[in-house]
Amino acid sequence: MLMSLTCLNGCIFLRSKLHPGQRCLSRLYNSASGSLMLEDQVFDESPKFEPNAVVDFGVTRSVPRVPTTGSELFPLVGKVFKSLNFRVAREKRFGSWVESHGFSHSINCFRIIIHIFALAGMRLEVFTLLRDIVEFCNESEYDAFELFSALLDSPHHLERSAIVFDVLMKVFASNSMLENAFNVFVNAKHVGLESDIMSCNFLLKCLVEENRVDFVRPFFEELKDSGPSPNIYTYTIMMNFYCRGGPGWDVNIRRATEILGKIYSSGQRPTVVTYRSYIHGLCKVGSLDVAFKLICNLSYRNKPLNSHCFNAIIRGFCIRGAVQKAFEVLEKMKISGVVPDAYSYSILIDALCKEGDVEKSLVLMEEMERYQIKPSVVIYTSLIHGLCKRGLMECAIDVFNGIGASGCEYDQTVYETLIDGFCMDGDKNSATKLLQEMIINNLVHTTFGFRFLIRGFYKLGHYDKAFEVFNIMLRDGISPDTIACNYVLNGYCRDGRLEEALKLLEELSDHGVTLNSHSYNAIMYRLCKESYPERALELLPRMLKRNTVPGVVNYSTLISGFFKQLNFRKSVMLFTRMVKIRHITYIAK
Repeated sequence: MLMSLTCLNGCIFLRSKLHPGQRCLSRLYNSASGSLMLEDQVFDESPKFEPNAVVDFGVTRSVPRVPTTGSELFPLVGKVFKSLNFRVAREKRFGSWVESHGFSHSINCFRIIIHIFALAGMRLEVFTLLRDIVEFCNESEYDAFELFSALLDSPHHLERSAIVFDVLMKVFASNSMLENAFNVFVNAKHVGLESDIMSCNFLLKCLVEENRVDFVRPFFEELKDSGPSPNIYTYTIMMNFYCRGGPGWDVNIRRATEILGKIYSSGQRPTVVTYRSYIHGLCKVGSLDVAFKLICNLSYRNKPLNSHCFNAIIRGFCIRGAVQKAFEVLEKMKISGVVPDAYSYSILIDALCKEGDVEKSLVLMEEMERYQIKPSVVIYTSLIHGLCKRGLMECAIDVFNGIGASGCEYDQTVYETLIDGFCMDGDKNSATKLLQEMIINNLVHTTFGFRFLIRGFYKLGHYDKAFEVFNIMLRDGISPDTIACNYVLNGYCRDGRLEEALKLLEELSDHGVTLNSHSYNAIMYRLCKESYPERALELLPRMLKRNTVPGVVNYSTLISGFFKQLNFRKSVMLFTRMVKIRHITYIAK
């Protein structure tokens, strides 16, 4: 009775404060929320408490219960109903209410509050409250599948739960609880509620992004067969699913084509994203000519296209080596009124530079300047690579120096490209200087970056520098890869420091660094060269102990070492073993 009076007073207060245009909304609150709170929602005023155990959602947990009455939750519900103030609803988190009032009373209270906000169309508030409950269930190991029945309003007024379950589906999907979200969709349909297509699209998109092939197709078929009817966004999500492929499944261009046909037959209009996904799919399966014809047809019919549609085809032709065809696509792009972007030029410049056609690359750079398109550091890197390949080191240096002036930031790759150019040109001093500059500018953060430095110094013959970089790598806790280790081991051997190489070999193995046959071969080769083939042979059992299978390169080194010592018996024995192992390996394959 007290609750009824509170609600009635709240309604009178709200009506007096609203101007006439808002009173229809007030009537909605009065009728819908009034019935929500008085007709169907019932609190157990004298609950039975179990002191040692709580059973919720079929899960038994030892949780201390505080003997309170459900009536303590009524004031909160009343405040929310009267004010629709979200701050009031968020005075206390769901978990805190459970600690002080128990789960059953807390979920009843929050269910009413959630439905109040849902009836008022306040979806964001509903989302926040439901997320709070879902997070509590996850942390407390409650069965979140049971939330559907716990949040159901009334069997006599199912329509009032529609918004709540649409939002609950989104909460589950956004938390990567995709089975739970799908379960909400199925249960809602079972009780006669049809979910909103936008909520279904959100779930479908999440399923695609998580590569849940087992759910994507059945869910889409269910939407087609029994609703809600798919819209253009639903079809576009499925188009993306079939065209991008993923772990465990390939691009299915036949299915994608069927989707495009369904869009046309349903009278809906494909978006630019729909066409982009389909064109990407065609390019991935190698149907570049088909994609180009399609884009020409779409352009003629004034259909929506963007640079991504054209770039996919340009890239496909460049990968195939058909650069001239890629230029045709670029020209068609301009004629269609789609302005090429930095990526369009980046693809072409990279392809031209790899072919050594620096002149055309520079023409494209001038064209970019006319269109006021700022080159990226990737474009500069491709140009430097092309210039180095042609031996035009002075031009490459000019381009490198101009990167900073253009407003781009230097990255690790552009340094590595120019350093490789200096190494190919035999300019060790410039390469070393640039390597040191790279370290000073803190452009070495990863295993790959350190490996590049080690390789650079190794190729330049500066073994001490390579060892120094390797030690910095270990000091900073960056685990070296096999290639970096092999360069260092080779460096020690070339520098005549065999004992240090052997010691490092053991340390690397003890620390779990993966080594291969070439790691051991560097030391074997040096031992054999210094006329110690017997010591080199001792490395074979050590390799096997470390689960590294000796390869042909190891046996060849040992055979050559013993042959030079005129120990033909050992040479023949090792050759026979090598042939036998190769035969066994071949049979095993």
